Formats: sequence, C-alpha cells, structure tokens
Amino acid sequence: MKLIIVTACPQGVATSFLAARALERASQQKGWEARTDIRSPQQPLSSLPEDVIASADLVVAATGTPTDLNAYAGKRLYQIPVTAALPDAAAVLDQAEKQAEPYQLTEASQPEPAASGNAGQRIVAVTACPTGVAHTFMAAEALTAAATAAGHQIRVETQGSVGAQDPLTAEEIEAADVVILACDIEVDPSRFAGKRLWRTSTGSALKKPGPTIDDAMTNASVEEGQKKATSGGGGEKRGPYKHLLTGVSFMLPMVVAGGLLIALSFVFGIDAFEEEGTLAAALMQIGGGAAFQLMIPLLAGYIAWSIADRPGLAPGMIGGYLASTLGAGFLGGIIAGFLAGYVARFISQKLPMPESVESLKPILIIPLLASLVTGLAMIYVIGEPAATLMDGLTNFLESMGTTNAILLGGILGAMMCFDLGGPVNKAAYTFGVGLLSEGSGGSAPMAAIMASGMVPAIGMGVASFIAHTKFAEAERQAGRASFVLGLCFISEGAIPFMAKDPLRVIPVCMVGGAITGALSMLFTVKLMAPHGGLFVLAIPNAVSAVLPYVAAIAIGSLVIGFGYAMIKTGKAEVATASS
Repeated sequence: MKLIIVTACPQGVATSFLAARALERASQQKGWEARTDIRSPQQPLSSLPEDVIASADLVVAATGTPTDLNAYAGKRLYQIPVTAALPDAAAVLDQAEKQAEPYQLTEASQPEPAASGNAGQRIVAVTACPTGVAHTFMAAEALTAAATAAGHQIRVETQGSVGAQDPLTAEEIEAADVVILACDIEVDPSRFAGKRLWRTSTGSALKKPGPTIDDAMTNASVEEGQKKATSGGGGEKRGPYKHLLTGVSFMLPMVVAGGLLIALSFVFGIDAFEEEGTLAAALMQIGGGAAFQLMIPLLAGYIAWSIADRPGLAPGMIGGYLASTLGAGFLGGIIAGFLAGYVARFISQKLPMPESVESLKPILIIPLLASLVTGLAMIYVIGEPAATLMDGLTNFLESMGTTNAILLGGILGAMMCFDLGGPVNKAAYTFGVGLLSEGSGGSAPMAAIMASGMVPAIGMGVASFIAHTKFAEAERQAGRASFVLGLCFISEGAIPFMAKDPLRVIPVCMVGGAITGALSMLFTVKLMAPHGGLFVLAIPNAVSAVLPYVAAIAIGSLVIGFGYAMIKTGKAEVATASS
C-alpha cells in the first residue's frame, strides 16, 4: 500500500509534525510505503512530485485549518481533524483503508466537522502570552482543532513574540458571531466593540479547548462601549496579575537586548568598557546605559496602559522613570505603574467634565493630573521606602551565603515547575526578570530560574525514551518534541504529560526543578539574558560558568526523566501501543 499523509495546523508547527510522524510510524508497522505532505502558511500547496501522487493508493489528510487538497482529486482520501491522528494513529489508518472515498475537486477543503447542536458559528480569536512563544501558538492550535471538530468556522490571530501574525481583518471581525480573547496579557479589544466577547487564559484554551468554545458560545456578552470595558465580555476578568504580566511582556525584549549587549561588552575583557571610545564602552552604553535605563519606565508605562488604556501610558512611564532615578527599582516601577493606571482610570471614569472640555481629557487632563499625582507620590511617599527595600534585597542577594543561595534556588526552581507557565511559574519568572533589570546582582537567580524552567520538558522527553514501553506512540512523539522545546526554555512542552497524569508529573518535576535551581545557585552561575535556553550559551559571557550550568540542567532533567519513568504505570499505554 502506497500512502500519502497530509497534515496541516493553523501555524504549521508542532501538531502538524507530530501528526505526520505518528501516522508515518503506524504505516511502517503495517508495512506500507508512506510519504508526508506537511503544510504550513509558507507551504500551502502540495510539494510532492506528480508521479508520487499518481502512484498513491490512499491519502490521509489530518488537518486543522482549510487546506487545498485538489492535487489529490480522484484519489481515495480520508479526512480527519489533525488532533485525531495523535491518540491512535494505527486505528486511523484502519478506518482510512475501509472508509476512504475518491476526492472531488473543490475550492477549499477542511476537516469533516462533527455534529453539534450549536454548529456553524463564526468565531474569531486572539491568543497572547507574556513571552509570545509556546502558549500563544499551542492555544491557537487547540482552539482551531476544537472549533473545527464542532463544526464552527474559526480564525485565530496570534500575538506572538514578533507581534500579531496573520491579523484579523475588519471584515472577519464584522462577520463573527463571537470573539474569544485567550490572553494572559492585555490586548486592545476596542476593535471588537459591539461583538459578543469571551475572555479566558491561554492555559485554559490549551487544556480545555472544547469547553472554552462551548462557554464562549453560551456565555459571551457584548463588550461595553467603544473602548475597553473594565469587565465586559464575560469569562476571566482583568486584574492586577494580568496588568503586571502585560508590563513584563513589554519589558522583556528590553531586558534580553540589554543583558546580551552587556555580555558582549565583556568579550573584550570584564573591565574593557571603562576605556572610553572603545567598542566595549559603546556596547555597555547601549546595553547598560540605554536599554537597562528604559526597562523600569517601560514596565510601569505598560502596566498603566493595561489598566487605563493610552491615557495611562505617559503617567506610568513618568512614574517608572522616577522610580529608576530614585533607586526604587522594579518594585517602585510596579507600584508607579499601578498607581498611575488606577489614577488615570479614576479620572477618566469618575471625574465629571463639561462637554466643552470632555475631548481634552485623554490628551491633556488625564495625563497631567495622573502624572502629577504619581510623580508627587513617588518623590515624597513611595520612592524612598521602595529604594530602601530594593537596597536591602540587593544586599541580601550579594551577601547571601551558600546555604541561603541553595535554598532560594530550590524554591524558585520548584515554583517554575509547579504549573508550567501558570501563575506560580510566571510569578517566579517575573521575580527573576525584575532582579535582572537591577543589574548583575539578579543574574544568579535568573540563571536558576531559566535552568529550572527547561528541565520539565527535557525530563519528559528523557522519560519517554528510557521507558518507551510505558508510552503510546503519540506520547513518544510528543516526548521528542518536548525535549527540543525544553532546550529552548519552553517548559510548556511538558503540558501534555502534566494534563494526562498531574499527580505524578507535577511532584517529580518540582523535585527536579528544585535540584536544578539549587545546583545553579551552588555553582554561582550568572545569566545575563532571561530567555533563549541552551542557545544563549553560544553568546560569549552570557553565562558565567557554562559547564556547571549544563551539568545542573542535565542532572535535573535526568532526575525527572528517570523518576517519572519509574513511577509511571503504563499499562493502558502499552495496550494502546501494541494494538
């Protein structure tokens, strides 16, 4: 039997690859000859030669987005949602062999929808997480697959690390029956004014996409007004935590750029930047003199923007700049951002104005009054106590003994592995980024945090390899992808394992993460960039002690991998794999 496997998911990444590999391996077990046709936004049409297509006996199309299958017109074709190929690929091929029918030419093809009492709705969605990497795209894929399986039409805009990809058009928004905002940071909902809107998190959309779609269809409500409503739209309400993550999200690229530029200046010698006119001095001026100086104003400004929209941006940045110059650091910046945002929102919503001056509120009155209140509060009330607190924290980190350092690393490591991108994980990460923005004193905790965030996904990959008989084929494929994601500091690669077996996965990951964080602090490893995984090691001086750092990551990963391999039961998985 000659088989062609077509896979496609919204962003053309993980799910497409995993589904193709699962079906390919299942076909090999049957003795079939298989070729894969993995589609992506950059490769929307078949890349297979015509003679390969002509000789094919069967085509299996596992797609989660409208896909052009006209190249296979006349061939026996069986179509399913892309996620349906992962649990039992062998069963999919058995069904395909029995039920495939000759494919007819059409304008566009998409997976056969399942029956639903509320089918046929048009959905637009936006996904966004603080770093704009894993959760953003995985949530988009999950929502697309669930909506398509339920018979709905859906278009997802991903607010990734490089901005909006494949943005929604005004026509698509106008035609939509419901809008889903699966976002961990604030996104401007004003373009959805008048539409039924449902708010949730990327984690919820990823782990429970079907119920998320159902909740949106049933409970979404119209966004109030033409601008942001404080709680309109139903679902998860915005609060201080989301405002903080929004600020951190905008600050993060500045931290990465500044830290790496400082590290590059050290290539010429640790003290080379002290000599004026040299390249090392220029790199230090850009990284330490510009990027690091802008971090706190950016953090505070976008916290205030998240709370009060554009009128909060100016007072937030002014408050953040004052926090930086007064020595209040990132703690002062956080306080300034919340103060500026809530003051700006109070003036906007509660301060009555004559109609003749109402139009001046967003560009004159709100920035003026909010900046005045925030600035005076920072100078006379908040600045000095926050600076004292920051000085105490910095002195504690710099004078920390070995025992305290190991304890702090262990706590931060366990927090990073508790919920894999959830609130506890993000709290630890935000703490590390904030310390790093204060200078080299926070580079050791940041190293422990990134190392610990890598080991759950790497460890799950290790477990799926050394105890492969306990894992179904789809899980082994997910383990390989998880291993690679872990190397990139994308701990969300372990989420499929955590969702399926949380009572075993979470504790073993926390133990491995705590060991990694403790070892990193024991080895006094310092890290100048808050992201990048092992690829940061290629940048000279970005990591102070490369070999001990790699050893800490390897030990924690092996603890997780061997630990989970030992405690996983695997009886049901063995039956599935051998069916």
